[in-house]
Amino acid sequence: MLLRSIAVLAAANVLNNKVVPRLGPLTSTLATGALVAMARKSGLTWEEIGFEDGRRGAVAGGVLAAAVAAVYSVGVASPRTKPLFHDERALSLSRARVFEEALLQVPLGTVLLEEVGFRGALYGMLRKSHGTVAATAVSSGLFGLWHILPSIDMARANPALGALTAGEPPGRLDVARVVVGSVVSTAAAGVLFCELRRRRGLLTPAMLHLATNSLGYLFARLAAPREPAPPKPLQPS
Repeated sequence: MLLRSIAVLAAANVLNNKVVPRLGPLTSTLATGALVAMARKSGLTWEEIGFEDGRRGAVAGGVLAAAVAAVYSVGVASPRTKPLFHDERALSLSRARVFEEALLQVPLGTVLLEEVGFRGALYGMLRKSHGTVAATAVSSGLFGLWHILPSIDMARANPALGALTAGEPPGRLDVARVVVGSVVSTAAAGVLFCELRRRRGLLTPAMLHLATNSLGYLFARLAAPREPAPPKPLQPS
């Protein structure tokens, strides 16, 4: 059942990133349902999957989401870090598409599947059979690998972020460095999310994850370079 769950996640990753990205909410919802069904069939209770009393999780998640907003605000206000928010994946979208990404694609296409998949079903099955440490290590490592495809696009869409490890424009080796950095950083984030899930249930890491991604679109637009005003025509003297 564990290998089947990994296969479902891999298939959803390819579909969402390379085949039908606009159908991500549908693909991810169906994949999430399949993963939950597999977890239940393997003998996990709802609590072992991470669906616990949500009150404490909501409070902790709300605090963390507010912290993300505060960090982003400081980042956009600082000239040194503001270029890191210049991401063409957000800047190239219309206002309607930004709302679609922030309010539909991210919650259902990204956060739902990643949290229920990696921190819910997969983590729960691994924890029951191999213990907490193995569950955290394996699910977080796979979570890092999950971001290989998105990080390739990120390296090309965010010049300032890519320039931290790459040249400009990035070549193949430079993109590979960004991909490795993304895999390592998201695996580390996975460890944090697993610990939050263990202490507060799935809702806390889901709210933190949602704030990190959805607010990223908003702050990317706020940090967008302003077009210079056209010169005023000379007035006849």
